[in-house]
Amino acid sequence: MAVGPMEGGAHVQDSRVIMDESAIRRALTRIAHEVLEKNKGIEGCVLIGIRTRGVFLAKRVAERILEIEGVPVAVGELDITRYRDDRPEQERAAAGPRSGSSEPGLGLPSSTQDKRIILFDDVLYTGRTIRAALDALMDHGRPQSIQLAVLVDRGHRELPIRPDYIGKNVPTSRHEQIRVSLQEIDGTDQVKILHPLEPEA
Repeated sequence: MAVGPMEGGAHVQDSRVIMDESAIRRALTRIAHEVLEKNKGIEGCVLIGIRTRGVFLAKRVAERILEIEGVPVAVGELDITRYRDDRPEQERAAAGPRSGSSEPGLGLPSSTQDKRIILFDDVLYTGRTIRAALDALMDHGRPQSIQLAVLVDRGHRELPIRPDYIGKNVPTSRHEQIRVSLQEIDGTDQVKILHPLEPEA
């Protein structure tokens, strides 16, 4: 569940579902086709999800690719807590040494070297999460290339980062939130936009 900041701890006034289960499914199926088209197949590709929801998005796209091509694609996961510059030093230290992890049988150091990485996250906002993920990936080897897939691009970039695959562009104000819920951890598939409560006069 990814959210953007709400200044001053304002309460949410209302919310609106902008992607339901079927919309998310269609978006991920389209991304799977676009990944295959851009890479002329899936050979040499590894799908890496940023914890937590990015991991499930990567797994779902891998399932779509298997259905389309009949070929399995490697899927890994990346914990970037230690690399983030927007978390307190104590929190980053508690995360332990800088490292990534993956599913059994897929080690990031060997899997990223000379591979085409498709990196998955749920919401692209300032770009700082992706910058941290790039640092983490480069610590594990030198990929041939890194592509970025996101379910929602809400704008307001602070770094020159642009996704290769987008489920949905959602123009937002900085006072709004985007909340992604996935069945695997939230019990439902939907994306909501949340609006802050206007302060009383």
